[in-house]
Amino acid sequence: MNIKQPQPFTFEAGNRAVLLLHGFTGHSADVRMLGRYLEKKGYTSHAPILSGHGQPAEEILKYTPADWWKDVRNALQHLKDKGYEEIAVAGLSLGGVLGLKLAYSEPIKGVTPMCSPMFFDNEEELKKGFKQFAKEYKQLEKKSEDKIQEELDTLLETPSETFEELGKLIKDVHDNIDMIYAPTFVVQAEKDEMINTESANYIYENVEADQKNIKWYKESGHVITLDKEREQLHEDIFNFLESLDWSVE
Repeated sequence: MNIKQPQPFTFEAGNRAVLLLHGFTGHSADVRMLGRYLEKKGYTSHAPILSGHGQPAEEILKYTPADWWKDVRNALQHLKDKGYEEIAVAGLSLGGVLGLKLAYSEPIKGVTPMCSPMFFDNEEELKKGFKQFAKEYKQLEKKSEDKIQEELDTLLETPSETFEELGKLIKDVHDNIDMIYAPTFVVQAEKDEMINTESANYIYENVEADQKNIKWYKESGHVITLDKEREQLHEDIFNFLESLDWSVE
């Protein structure tokens, strides 16, 4: 069975632009509602799909964070090529890690990491989540349980640099977080079981931004952009964006 592949999106609305980055095993649908909300509020947004994502799990393992960093740089360039000079970034989980890296690598208007890990102390949890994602995708493909189990066993035995490199990326950003001077709004779900939630406090305490804020969401899990407090999250991100010192209307 063919599954409709998700696509990147660009919602053009105003001169202020926001780069929206999805998480590991996710894709653009994770930030689409946020993009539509911002569009109604007059903000342009662009969400790429990181290499290998939105496809079977086997595809993700063909890539490493170095590829995804290239994807993020290309997505930023996509907005610049369209004439947007002032760009903020908001990212979920891995997308937030990449967004923070962008914030100390490029002139960024503001950054919002959402449920973004700063400690690679949950590799088993990550692999468990990856396995669950792989299983659900294969079920969507209408494969038999035996076939699914066989493919999962093969998948998890396949050597891959992906997880090791993911750990290196997180450590790299962790070690450079004090190089961030852009306004920062840290978002963390209290019911997040995927990452060490102390990551949020670490980001908040160590960015060098004069303008920084942190908010905890009591009723939400890791994929906070799709959870029950998403409307409040949309509003909070909008208010953060409105507080930035844009030179364009």
